[in-house]
Amino acid sequence: MGKKDQRVDEYISKSADFAKPILTHLRNLVHDACPAIEETIKWGFPHFDYKGMLCSMASFKQHCAFGFWKTALMKDAKEMIGKNEYAMGHLGKIMSLKDLPPDKKITAWVNEAVKLNDDKVKWPEKKTATKKEIEMPDAFQKALNKNKSAAATFKNFSPSHRYEYLEWITEAKTEETRNKRIATTIEWLTDGKSRNWKYVKK
Repeated sequence: MGKKDQRVDEYISKSADFAKPILTHLRNLVHDACPAIEETIKWGFPHFDYKGMLCSMASFKQHCAFGFWKTALMKDAKEMIGKNEYAMGHLGKIMSLKDLPPDKKITAWVNEAVKLNDDKVKWPEKKTATKKEIEMPDAFQKALNKNKSAAATFKNFSPSHRYEYLEWITEAKTEETRNKRIATTIEWLTDGKSRNWKYVKK
């Protein structure tokens, strides 16, 4: 049997009015598709687990986000990611129920994600040369700790997108410049934007 988490109820109740029906609808679809799903709160927003992380949803000031943990391994990956490669979630900015794909499609995606976890399908190992690791600056970590939305977006970004922000921050020549970049990073992350969002084709 699945398990609902009271914290998810609280998360939805505290969300903006436009977001409540969206989050409730997505939550019901996930549970209907996978009765064994278990809810939890990770990084400040709702996650749905089934033999590991399956999918998650979040609400922001003007939109909601929904995405699968293994989207890149799913059949409709290109359709789901599309122009949303640089944003949190894989269905774009969801501002109303009309912005969601048909229920049958979302249910099919949940079922596919469930099968991936049932079959223990893992991410393929990348053979490309890895960039040097950049340690998380303490000041940036503290800023993320104070902003759950920004922290959630940063966590959901691909490693390359996280690297872009870390590189930009750590390359600052002065502490003043670094602090300005951290403030800008938090602002952009809160809006679900990548480091190079200005250059993304719309």
